Order: sequence, then structure tokens, then C-alpha cells
Amino acid sequence: MHINTKAYGGLEIDERQKITFPAGLLGFEECREWALLDSDKPPFFWLQSLESRDLAFILIDPFTFRPDFALSADGSELRAIGAAGPADALIFAIVTIPPGGALMTANLQGPLVINRETRTGLQAILSDPRWQTRHDIRAELAAARKAPC
Repeated sequence: MHINTKAYGGLEIDERQKITFPAGLLGFEECREWALLDSDKPPFFWLQSLESRDLAFILIDPFTFRPDFALSADGSELRAIGAAGPADALIFAIVTIPPGGALMTANLQGPLVINRETRTGLQAILSDPRWQTRHDIRAELAAARKAPC
């Protein structure tokens, strides 16, 4: 499948990279078809809208910098996308990098949850006070490295 991307221009992708968010994402409810792309700068990924070339988000697996990250205790996010358990889902946080890139943050209050098999996703809204919209990725990576085993 050929797509036009914000980061890489024209690109061929596999159909398995296509993700559907039936309710869209917060603020972008009209955009429901997306492609999940590897970034040339791991551990990041791109979520590219298939409906708007100029709409793309940088993503990160939250467990990369917050090994204690968890969805709600009742697992409602997983059930909503038809996933039986955490192993059936991909979880990502949307990254914000302001001009200059000094403070790179991730939104753990509104993670993306994607069923690996059906490639259907949603943006969860978590009420756990540990998860905020602006987690400093670099600071939390440094803290995780210093944590005792």
C-alpha cells in the first residue's frame, strides 16, 4: 500500500501496519485510519494519518522509560478493543518535542492501546494520578537507570 507521510514522503507499507481508531484520537476524531511506522530514531515510532499527510504523531512505548506503567486496574481499555490481556495489545504514549527539543514529554494519561490481531485501537483516558500528560522522558529514563535492581 502506498502512503504519503509527513516524515518520509511517499512510502510503501504493509497492510499489517494499518491501524483503525473507530473513535479517532482526542482532537482528531475525524481521522480514523492510521499507519504505524518504525522511526529511524529508536525507541520512537510514527503514527501517520492516512487521511491527512500532514498529521502524524511521534510515539514511544511507555515501558521504555516507566517500567511501572499500567492501564486501569479493571482492564477496560483492553476489553474495549477485544484484547484478552496485555500481551494482546500494543501500548504507546504520544510524544511532544517543542522547538529546540530540550524537554521531550510523553502523555501517559492518554495512551494509545492497539489490539495486535485486529489492529483496532483507542486512546484511553486514565484517571490514575501517577499518569500525567507531560512526563519528562529523559528525566524518567535517568531515574529508571539509577533505580536499584
